[in-house]
Amino acid sequence: MRYLPLTQPDRDAMLDVIGADTIDALFVDVPKDARLDGPVRDLPNHASELAVERHMTALARKNTVAGEVPFFLGCGAYRHHVPASVDHLIQRGEFLTAYTPYQPEIAQGTLQMLFEFQTQVARLLGTDVANASMYDGSTACWEAIGMARRITRKGKAILSSGLHPHYVSVARTMAKYTGDVLDTTTPWLVPDMDIDRLIGAIDDDTSCVVVQYPDILGRIADLRPLADAAHAKKALLIVVVTEPVALGALKSPGEMDADIVVGEGQSLGVGLQFGGPYVGLFGCKDKYVRQMPGRLCGETVDADGRRGFVLTLSTREQHIRREKATSNICTNSGLCALAFSIHMTLLGEAGLRQLAEVNHAGAVAAAIRLSQIPGVELVNTGFFNEFTLKLPVEARPVVRTLADRGILAGVSLGRLYPGEGDLANGLVVAVTETTTAEDVETLAAALQEILA
Repeated sequence: MRYLPLTQPDRDAMLDVIGADTIDALFVDVPKDARLDGPVRDLPNHASELAVERHMTALARKNTVAGEVPFFLGCGAYRHHVPASVDHLIQRGEFLTAYTPYQPEIAQGTLQMLFEFQTQVARLLGTDVANASMYDGSTACWEAIGMARRITRKGKAILSSGLHPHYVSVARTMAKYTGDVLDTTTPWLVPDMDIDRLIGAIDDDTSCVVVQYPDILGRIADLRPLADAAHAKKALLIVVVTEPVALGALKSPGEMDADIVVGEGQSLGVGLQFGGPYVGLFGCKDKYVRQMPGRLCGETVDADGRRGFVLTLSTREQHIRREKATSNICTNSGLCALAFSIHMTLLGEAGLRQLAEVNHAGAVAAAIRLSQIPGVELVNTGFFNEFTLKLPVEARPVVRTLADRGILAGVSLGRLYPGEGDLANGLVVAVTETTTAEDVETLAAALQEILA
């Protein structure tokens, strides 16, 4: 069967209705140098479905499968064990094919799930309220900056040097269109977060301070002094959490008086999936709920007094006039939110704390072992399940050599911050419950051999 079954008479009839002489007339606004002058190069004109499937399978076999090798990658995307029941439940028809619940009378299952998700996220982040999810952590971070601008009517955001550079990149892209000024810098390979720098940078024009917890190097700090300093200048504190499992062991940002807390929910219920789709977490203080992007599901009763669920607040442009919208977000990653919520439900509070303890204990053991290698220095004095090593040589070639040996050793900071001095020697190592003692020993032995 052809994928484009229109005949030439079909095309002629369509062109006649819209008043165009040729199909090329539809593309006159595209610069000539941006148009193809023939078929895409290096691609065959056609191939059978079987041939394409065989070719793509061969390409896929070149990948290193995360679950088949020692795996220490992190920096915002983590390999955790996802119970098989999560995948089983999200494939139920009422969830897998469900669309936006505009009509509550036929979408009670979806609405109840999102209501439960909001409750779990609010408790996890320590906020008064949480929305019914967002795209991912990076876009949620930008939405928080935009929300702070609306609340404070100021346009300068101070970003911690420890904020993930991809999150910073997303913020820069969006700020070009809003006029927000972003004050940021790159991190140093030192044990402490840049809390003092952030406090010193806050002024009367500051709308918010954005800090990651734990940060890109795995460092942790008490954020209360930063919150106090921000509030003294009528600015907001935004906290970004890329590893939600950490909140099973650490004090929540809301407990430290953060105004807005955003995060990436991928660690719970959602696999690595080649970088997406993921699910954004977003919570805030109750007094700012009207400025929160996305939507809220609420609990109510129907005409017969029975418990029911509805969309309580929908501030995106699909629901209200565009000029009144707080965001143009067009989805809520509902299926990934469901996976997150199922995994959280299976764990429960005690299970999440236990999972966090296992992660932290494994990371401590790995940090001790790897820092015993001659020339390797542990940067952190405190961390959760991710820490930074300073190698005696540039980290990127070491990571590549280890990958060739079937060991995914971590993320080199030189990859995230090209051309940034001593960061080139930094290696961020993540350890989760899926990492075994044998994995750590395999990495240590190979790393020691390479550095010898």
